[in-house]
Amino acid sequence: MAAMAAAAKLTAAASSLLLRRSPLLRPHGLRLSRRFAPQRFVRHIASSTNEEAAAKAAAATADTGGPTIFDKIIAKEIPSNVVYEDEKVLAFRDINPQAPVHVLVIPKKRDGLTGLDKAEPRHVEILGYLLYAAKIVAEKEGIAEGFRVVINNGPEGCQSVYHLHLHVLGGRQMTWPAG
Repeated sequence: MAAMAAAAKLTAAASSLLLRRSPLLRPHGLRLSRRFAPQRFVRHIASSTNEEAAAKAAAATADTGGPTIFDKIIAKEIPSNVVYEDEKVLAFRDINPQAPVHVLVIPKKRDGLTGLDKAEPRHVEILGYLLYAAKIVAEKEGIAEGFRVVINNGPEGCQSVYHLHLHVLGGRQMTWPAG
């Protein structure tokens, strides 16, 4: 894991240097106008590289059966800013928000549902209930008129916690295409 983190840092540093030094080496010949600071562009590359590295590291230990950070939040071993809770789900604010409103909705019982790709017929009820809970969260947060629900699945989908969860995002204009 340390090697992956070091590689991510090296990649980010190299990208930063190349973007500042040579317009010919920018991705797809991209020319950055003075309106967009190169540091902002580099920060995006470094951020996505870190997210990808974290997702790959998380995938390596995904099916060990041990408790996830979400299991610890459900057990109240780790504090969270709870937005909604009932007998089936827990919804809390993301610690790294990507929008003014960014809430995670998780099932309280993992039941083998580490990702959407692990869904089985027995999970149909909770999968539907998670979407219903996302609607409740959107109403409570005042974003019912426009919000996005995202599920990241697997390392290529940048899933970083292997306990199925929905991201409810809103409070600003969502753009397309996503990510």
